[in-house]
Amino acid sequence: MADHGAFAEAGADLELVGIQKRFPGFTAIEELDLTIPAGSFFALLGPSGCGKTTTLRLVAGLEDPTAGKILIGGKDVSALKPHKRQVNTVFQSYALFPHMSVLENVAFGLRRRKIGDAVAKAHEALRLVELDHISDRKPAQLSGGQQQRVALARAVVNRPALLLLDEPLGALDLKLRRQMQQELKQIQQEVGLTFLHVTHDQEEAMTMADTVAVMNKGRIEQMGAPEELYELPRTVFVANFLGQSNLFQVEVAGSTDQVIHTDCAGARLSVPRARSERDSGTITIGVRPEKLMLTKEPPAPEAGRNVVGPGRIMDVSFIGVSTQYTVDVPGSAPVHVFAQNLQAGPVAHLGEEVWLSWLIEHTFGLADDRLDTGALTADFSTRAIATRAALAE
Repeated sequence: MADHGAFAEAGADLELVGIQKRFPGFTAIEELDLTIPAGSFFALLGPSGCGKTTTLRLVAGLEDPTAGKILIGGKDVSALKPHKRQVNTVFQSYALFPHMSVLENVAFGLRRRKIGDAVAKAHEALRLVELDHISDRKPAQLSGGQQQRVALARAVVNRPALLLLDEPLGALDLKLRRQMQQELKQIQQEVGLTFLHVTHDQEEAMTMADTVAVMNKGRIEQMGAPEELYELPRTVFVANFLGQSNLFQVEVAGSTDQVIHTDCAGARLSVPRARSERDSGTITIGVRPEKLMLTKEPPAPEAGRNVVGPGRIMDVSFIGVSTQYTVDVPGSAPVHVFAQNLQAGPVAHLGEEVWLSWLIEHTFGLADDRLDTGALTADFSTRAIATRAALAE
């Protein structure tokens, strides 16, 4: 994309202080303190009903907080009407005017506010999203991705201090969504605005955002760089919502200055002390599926590796770049392994006995002391029973 220096104006800090939002019989946000630095791409990630969209509506001025205040660029905007805030929102629905051309759509807000050179500024915004060549078309003549770009240009042309993105790519197909993720990130870097992106799509948040806040039941569970949250989740919720995790409920059996040793149904599993939120009693530890190595023979004892098994393969899914195995291991929930396909086809098959191992340094220990293994196994119990029955025949 071309350089559009005219848009490279710094965004503003967003600060939420003690924000609460209660509806009759329901609390959407318990208490939220959050600072988003100027010029950053920040993602608020969480499932439906976690409070992320309510947070966005509060910032936009579409809802009033029950308690707390909202500051943009250091100015308290809590009592200001939406049009008085330096905020624009891009919605999933695009909300373009069907009877207007692309150019007219983008220039609409500028003309309404009687800002000079509205057409020239609209052309500049369309060049930013590489759509100036179709500025005379109507929205109905555009693809979904093009409509999304027009909606983005219409928001950026107003030069808001803060741009809110509300599930902006949800209506696009997978390939186009991934393309737009890259383009949105590039545009954000070019225009220098502060982006607050609300989504339930973990991949979308991790691909685009500098900082991700995982939200659950009206609170932020964990916040940090995408790689930090993925490699070192602090709670069961974050470990399972941001990617997939294998979790084990274990008893601490001893420790050194560097490592905590635990017992998991007779197997010794260790976790680095620096990577664990707890160090005594019953704790929950985990490891990501792609960190595991699957072998058909017991691995030789090796310092620095955890080993579980034997287990039996209860599901095999070949997905091209990798094969995903589900392994029934006594004393734990089903364990998932993502193995890169370095040869043709799976290396192990349904019903085979296998061992699983991984580097201790890839293990993490969570703040949760108890793990609901019943809930974790619920999705697989029927399949496991059917698999065992078939193997017994």
